Order: sequence, then structure tokens, then C-alpha cells
Amino acid sequence: MATLGKIAVIGAGSWATALAKLLLGNNERINWYVRRQERIDDFIRYHRNTVYLSDVTFETDRIDFHSDINDAVADADTLVVAIPSPYFKNEAEKITVDISGKNIVSAVKGLVPGDNMIITEWFCRNFGCNDRNMLVIGGPCHAEEVALDHLSYLTIGCHDIAKSHEFGRAIAGQRLKTIYSEDVKGIEYAAVLKNVYAIASGMVNGMKAGDNFKAMLVCNAAREMRRFIDAIAPRKRDICRSAYLGDLLVTSYSLFSRNHNFGAMIGKGHSVKAAKMEMEMVAEGYYGTQCMHQINGTTVKVDMPILDCVYDILYSGISPKKAFEALSEKFS
Repeated sequence: MATLGKIAVIGAGSWATALAKLLLGNNERINWYVRRQERIDDFIRYHRNTVYLSDVTFETDRIDFHSDINDAVADADTLVVAIPSPYFKNEAEKITVDISGKNIVSAVKGLVPGDNMIITEWFCRNFGCNDRNMLVIGGPCHAEEVALDHLSYLTIGCHDIAKSHEFGRAIAGQRLKTIYSEDVKGIEYAAVLKNVYAIASGMVNGMKAGDNFKAMLVCNAAREMRRFIDAIAPRKRDICRSAYLGDLLVTSYSLFSRNHNFGAMIGKGHSVKAAKMEMEMVAEGYYGTQCMHQINGTTVKVDMPILDCVYDILYSGISPKKAFEALSEKFS
């Protein structure tokens, strides 16, 4: 692990917990930033995260826990950032130590709200990090299935392909397959958009609009995703690969998908406010919808009727039934 060095996990949600479990399978020790000291105390006492993925046990004597983010990152060479996007900036801005030379692995499937930036670009702009030290994890990878050792496929993106392979070895497992890509920007934007489309898919379920219509929705979502990503990050890519279409499919159909479940509540007639309050975990697509709508409206300006539909429902108070009736006329 000469290049990656010591690894620190930043965040304590379900995805951070699953990634920490993978990392401990191949690394003697890790740092782990958990914001609340009482959570750390419970972790050490029960050898598990009592809030997320609580069935997964850990050898806590191999984990250096920190409730101060600067202590966690100071002696680490690689930071695996797995904080939900709505809370990311608040936590990341606490970092005061120099991280410009460190590797940053983004496991955040969202944009920085307010700044409307993908995570890797935000680190480069705000901390002077090297673009070749930026990595991103993508693909169909529900934390629950990864942690339970179900067969899963992760795509690791990095402009330095050798470094992405090295991180792949750091998280390797018998039931975990890794795919490598240099399309860092495309993978990050795909991860944001699939959450938006998963909300739409959930709304279709909640309204009982049927599988036929949902199939058309997802088919058109894949084309819409390709239009946006090709415009904002032009390069040769196959949108049918797992980092794009695979992630879209699993998030649109799986019962593990919090974005799908959030959309389903709205489709059933819950208000957006009530659906947000009902969710036990963050539906990042709610925030991603606003960010992506602003980016597309001001910069990219490609045809995105599904994004516009979800935005109108979440932020303009349009009824799902009315919005989807209008959307259905645009499908092909």
C-alpha cells in the first residue's frame, strides 16, 4: 500500500460502514471519523455501528476512531469520503490540516449543495488537491448488499488508472468485483442523476402507474443521462456500463433505494415535507434535483424532461399526476 498509505474513512452512515468493512479485509488498521463521541463509545462497546448496518461486526481494536476530523485525516494518506451530500460541506470545511497531497476517494453520490459542484472538483478547488489523486466509487452498490457480502460490482474511477487498481486491491473481496475507468467526472454526475431518476421511478410506483410506464421512464432516463454527461464531460463512454445504466437500474428498482422510497411516498399523496420527515435516511436525490436543474438551466442546457418533471413536483408544487401526464407525451 505504498501509494495509498494509511486510509481514513470519513463518515459513519451505511455506505461508510460497508466501505470500512471492506477496507479492514485488506488493511491492518484504518482511521475512522465518527462525528459523535457517544457513537464511537457504542461502537467500541458493541463492536458494531448501532445505527447503520448494525448486523455487521468489526474488530474495533484495528480501528483508530476520531471524533475530530482533523485528527482522523492528519496521519492518513488516503481519505475515503462517505458523507451524505447535504452534510458534506459542513464537515469538510472543518478540515484545517493540509490535505493537498493526499488521495481523496469520493463515495458521495451527490453534489455540494449551494456550490453545485461534484465532490472531486470541490476538493481540488478548495484544498488544492491534485486531480490525479482524485478517485470516485460508482456503480450498482447498495451498502446493505456490499456489507452482507453479496456479489457486487464497484467501478473505481481515477485519471491515474494504476491508482484506481491499487484502491481496488484495498477493498477487494471474494464477492466484490472491481471495474476501472478514467471517467471520473462522468461517473460522479451519473451517480447524482440516477438518484433523481430513482425518485421519479418511486413516484410511478406510488401512483400505481404500472411496470410498462416505469420501463419507458427508465429507458428515457438513460438517454437523458447520456445527453447531460456527454455535454458536461465529453469523452468516449458506453452509457450501458454498470457505472451509468447499472447504477440507474438498481436505484430505480431496489427496495433498498431510499430515493425510490422517497418518491413512492410522494406518488402515494404525501407532501414533500412529510416524505422528508418520514425518511430515516437522507434521500440525496431531493438535493441533487435542485442542483442539477440549476446546472442544466444555466450551463449545460440540454433537453432533460424527466429532471424538469421531478423538479416541478419537488420544488414547484406541481402534482405528480399532472407532471407525469405531461412527461408521458415526451417519451419515445
